[in-house]
Amino acid sequence: MTPSGIPARVESGGLRRELADGLVVTWRNLRRIPRIPELAIFAILQSIMFVLLFAFVFGGAIPLPDGGSYKEFLMPGIFAQTIAFASVTTAIGMTDDLNKGILDRFRSLPMGRSAVLVGRALSDVVYNGAILAVLMLTGLFVEWRVQTGVLELAAGVGLLLLFTFAMSWLGVWIGLMVPTVEVAQQFGFTVLFPLTFLSNVFVPTQTLPSLLRPIAEWNPVSALTAATRKLWGNPNPYAAEGFPAEQPVLLTLIWVAVMLAVFVPLAVRKYRSISR
Repeated sequence: MTPSGIPARVESGGLRRELADGLVVTWRNLRRIPRIPELAIFAILQSIMFVLLFAFVFGGAIPLPDGGSYKEFLMPGIFAQTIAFASVTTAIGMTDDLNKGILDRFRSLPMGRSAVLVGRALSDVVYNGAILAVLMLTGLFVEWRVQTGVLELAAGVGLLLLFTFAMSWLGVWIGLMVPTVEVAQQFGFTVLFPLTFLSNVFVPTQTLPSLLRPIAEWNPVSALTAATRKLWGNPNPYAAEGFPAEQPVLLTLIWVAVMLAVFVPLAVRKYRSISR
């Protein structure tokens, strides 16, 4: 450990050094959270607001096809929506560091080129994991329950965090592409609002027009929502049989792999281009 409390960087080269440098940046990002508590507070309050509004205001007006509990149907969708919007926080943080010259300072240090990006993605996984914990406690308050076992609960949480990591790389790429924090915020919400509402998060896909139904069923947010519902034994109605309905966990893993395969190289390439 360094005198400031940051883990000391490993001096060996290669992947080990890249990972060690990434953990140093992760620790730096996590230490910033207590200095700006409003960011975490409002993120938690916004998610809790969605839970309470949809559970108590709209829940009685949205019947499920199989007559199951809407609150148990809702909560996995709220978790997935929160994870999807986590990329906006990543994009804002990345753009803010870029505009303040912090990335220039990092580039002047003898550290791995990808460490800044890896550190941002890992720190946001930890940050959003804490928000998920608060949301799960809120879910217990509105009578959401896991109907399976501890292993299934852990698998669902692991899937959510893995999806967070993939979405963080989307946020990293957006944050490096846009010029200001305001643009990062608007761009993220413009893309993610249709993604989360054209899905099975709040309503069963049976209620959607036939033209939109296949899009909603193959939506990565729908896949994540359906996967956690299946793992936790929550109501999980689907409009039709097919791969998204039968293999939501596998479909979620495929989406994670696709997002990482696309956005990790894009983010690294963009970061290297601005570092010249």
